[in-house]
Amino acid sequence: MSEHDRVAAVSRETAETTIDLTLAIDGDGDSEVSTGVGFYDHMLESFAKHGLFDLTVDCDGDLEIDDHHTVEDVAICLGEAFDEALGDKRGIRRYADRRVPLDEAVASVVVDVAGRPYYDFSGEFSQEQIGEFTSVMANHVALSLAHNAGLTLHAEIESGDNAHHEVEALFKALARALDDATRIDERRSDTPSTKGEL
Repeated sequence: MSEHDRVAAVSRETAETTIDLTLAIDGDGDSEVSTGVGFYDHMLESFAKHGLFDLTVDCDGDLEIDDHHTVEDVAICLGEAFDEALGDKRGIRRYADRRVPLDEAVASVVVDVAGRPYYDFSGEFSQEQIGEFTSVMANHVALSLAHNAGLTLHAEIESGDNAHHEVEALFKALARALDDATRIDERRSDTPSTKGEL
């Protein structure tokens, strides 16, 4: 690894969860994820694959209560890892938008890697649960990611009748938009802001 590798390792321990997470932004899409929530593992693996991020997640959470703390805290760590790995954000494209279909479902994401946390969501999920994963927690993942990575993020479930498809389309749209926005623009040597910093 060179000094320019955009990587981060984040650990978090509370009474509710113990998490170790590593992220390489310029990866190959490889992942090793263990959260105890099967569908969430699948979504994080899909996120890594479609964003070409290398991601490892090991989470021991209070799943005897429900999935909330595990899902939220992993998303917090993921956001912190993006923020740390991006550093001063020099040379990044900054903005991106993606619409992703999965069968009948379509999700869209617009992102600004601005250093200013803001999140807006519209749409709904057609079923309450996907295995052990509570569908509305997908919204919470995007919220926690935005707040902890310093993203201005607008997300929408445009259509769908299957929550598995709706959530998976959202995770893929997040991955593709973040891949686009964090990519280095070879034409730019500075930080993409008239303020000189993000």
